[in-house]
Amino acid sequence: MSDIPTPSERAAESSSLGDLLGEVAGDLSTLMRQELELAKAELAESGKRAGRGAGFYGGAGYSGLMAVLFLSIALWWALGYAFDNLAWSAVVVAVIWGIIAFVLFIVGRKEMKSVKGAPRTVDSLKKIPETFKKNEENR
Repeated sequence: MSDIPTPSERAAESSSLGDLLGEVAGDLSTLMRQELELAKAELAESGKRAGRGAGFYGGAGYSGLMAVLFLSIALWWALGYAFDNLAWSAVVVAVIWGIIAFVLFIVGRKEMKSVKGAPRTVDSLKKIPETFKKNEENR
């Protein structure tokens, strides 16, 4: 190895620690700005795709609703022929949908009662002030 310093070594020898830290801080700031721009671009693209997907889900839900509606009407008419009375067949179809709604309500309520939120996140967020206090005491 030769004793001739490289250009970066000469620059480091002639720069103060403050200058070097300033360069590092500037580089970190640039890096963070670039990462934020990348994240914004990725989130915008993801948002557009999610919006289109949500639109298709909405269309599928509406189509399913229409299918259930017309199948219910067909059942109503079919039962009307069996009972010889459209009024009673409508009541039967309404009772069937009432039972389905009740079962879905009970299952949904059970699921909602089991929601705990984010207990680990809340716990870790509560510890943050304690962490800063411990560091201040150690100074």
